[in-house]
Amino acid sequence: MSARSEPTGGRDLDDRRWTVAERVAEAVRRRFPADVLAVAVHGPLAHGDDDGGGDREAGMLVVTYRSGAGPPPATRRVDGVLVDLTVAAAEDYLAQARVLSPLWPLTADRYVTTQALHDPTGWLRTLRDEHLGRLARARPAEFSTAARQAWYRGSAAHARAARLAEWYETDQALLMLGEARLAAATVTGLLSRTYFRDPGDAVRRTGLAGADMTEVGVVLARQAEELAARGRGVDGTIDELLTG
Repeated sequence: MSARSEPTGGRDLDDRRWTVAERVAEAVRRRFPADVLAVAVHGPLAHGDDDGGGDREAGMLVVTYRSGAGPPPATRRVDGVLVDLTVAAAEDYLAQARVLSPLWPLTADRYVTTQALHDPTGWLRTLRDEHLGRLARARPAEFSTAARQAWYRGSAAHARAARLAEWYETDQALLMLGEARLAAATVTGLLSRTYFRDPGDAVRRTGLAGADMTEVGVVLARQAEELAARGRGVDGTIDELLTG
């Protein structure tokens, strides 16, 4: 094969990640011919760049006909490329794509942009259509409910970060502050119906990547006000807690 540097269908033929991914896909098909429905790549490789994953990482998906079939999920470095292999049964993965969870802004990218290496039945198109169809049917209240759950996670992480900082547990405080930033970014994604490529993309695009303790607290307070304005705030009674 002659060397080429121009991307072809999202693929840079000089990119070692694609070479390794295609070899993995071929090996999977050869070893599990009766189990595998589709093999694909997701993340930076599917986007045709190295943003968020570096140029030595390949995220791969193996879709099987039934649960427990195919290769086991695994992560290994192959010829200098870190291959993260996700294995999922087709119906299980479709079921996940139909759920609007608090983590939706961080998971939707895989349902929409995953790129096939082997997909003879067009299953990945079905995955994308099922997810987009679910979003089209979703009511605003569903996004608000998911955002409220994400807000609770962010508020708890922020409170823990503040307490750890008071105890001069700086490293742990920074870890919890990072969780609070990501949760607040997720809330923003849900309220605006925006999904992100990965956690780094989420905090970067929402302006929270460098936010300090006070700034994250201000964002969480503003989000609490918006959730209240949408019909149901983050505070409630014991009866509301017990009745969901």
